[in-house]
Amino acid sequence: MSDMSEAPKSGLAKRLPLIAILVVAAIGAFTLRDYLTFETLRDNREALLAFRDANYLATVAAFMLAYVVIVAFSLPGATIATLTGGFLFATFPGALFNVTAATIGAILIFMAARWGLGERLAAKMQGSEGAVKKIKDGIDENQWSMLFLIRLVPAVPFFVANLVPALVGVPLNRFAISTFLGIIPGGVVYTSVGAGLGEVFARGETPNLGIIFEPQILLPILGLCALAALPIVIKALRGQKD
Repeated sequence: MSDMSEAPKSGLAKRLPLIAILVVAAIGAFTLRDYLTFETLRDNREALLAFRDANYLATVAAFMLAYVVIVAFSLPGATIATLTGGFLFATFPGALFNVTAATIGAILIFMAARWGLGERLAAKMQGSEGAVKKIKDGIDENQWSMLFLIRLVPAVPFFVANLVPALVGVPLNRFAISTFLGIIPGGVVYTSVGAGLGEVFARGETPNLGIIFEPQILLPILGLCALAALPIVIKALRGQKD
């Protein structure tokens, strides 16, 4: 009797971190979307710069902690946080702070998802047959390439790229490495936009967040996507020959 009663509790306990993330994300989507905005950054820019100049290390720590929380709980404002990193700390070390904080936040939600659902779901997929098993095997055979692709392709939402690997049993070290390296190109682009916000504020304009889709930015990123996809293509061609 005790074993039967403890099992549901254990299952619920494992899901609590993921449930908490989903609840906070839902609340944040409605309560924070009017605060984590470009306008908020513009209106508070002088106070932020003054605090940074007086407390540089504390500003770095507070900024990175806030960024980790935004990513870990999938709160609105990740793009604004990236711009803020560039605005406060320039392209470098701002990009390093942004990428590091985003990676830590991604790891937290990855671990919550894997602990709550991922291990059980991965085991079910491994023991299944047919199309589901083929999808799981395809991901397992090309993990590095797939992980880099979902980070490099601008159309893949960051939240999705954090959850899918957890649900198919990707090892934590591969997830962490591919996340850190894979988000560098986009992170550097948006951090550099943030570094130029002083001039944007002076002109009374808004930053061009679509810059990542301009040819001079998008084409190199697509080149990296093609490079990441190359091992998958080679394996596919070899499979056809066999």
